[in-house]
Amino acid sequence: MNMDTLKEIVKVAKDQGVAELKVEGKDYKVSVSFMTSAAPVVHHAPVVHHAPAPAQAVAHPSATPAKSAATDAGLHVVKSPFVGTFYGSSGPGKPVYVKIGDKVKVGQPLCVLEAMKIMNEIDADKSGEIVEICVENESLVEFGQPLFKIKPN
Repeated sequence: MNMDTLKEIVKVAKDQGVAELKVEGKDYKVSVSFMTSAAPVVHHAPVVHHAPAPAQAVAHPSATPAKSAATDAGLHVVKSPFVGTFYGSSGPGKPVYVKIGDKVKVGQPLCVLEAMKIMNEIDADKSGEIVEICVENESLVEFGQPLFKIKPN
């Protein structure tokens, strides 16, 4: 796990009022406790076996924000509420929740984000038409990263 991902997980946990957070992986173990009116205390356990992690593709924001801002005028952007893995369907071999051109209503499931082995459905918070799916299936997404662009009705 890279330090930026760890910082983002800690920030989201603190913002949500979590008192204690434990994250474990194959080659790391992190425990974070939050105290009232104090900075978080982070404990790193020593790594016993260190296996090289496979490289993961991470979607990066567009290098031309001015251009995308102009073309996105009037669109509603559904952003990732936390760091996780994006899935367009409820499981392998299952149909995708939405595709470009689909009409969606408030509360309709758009995708699943997996975080710490928990599957979280992300629902539409605005009715309209899906005009862009900003991430690819099974890709890692960051907190606040755009997932969908919806043209409101």
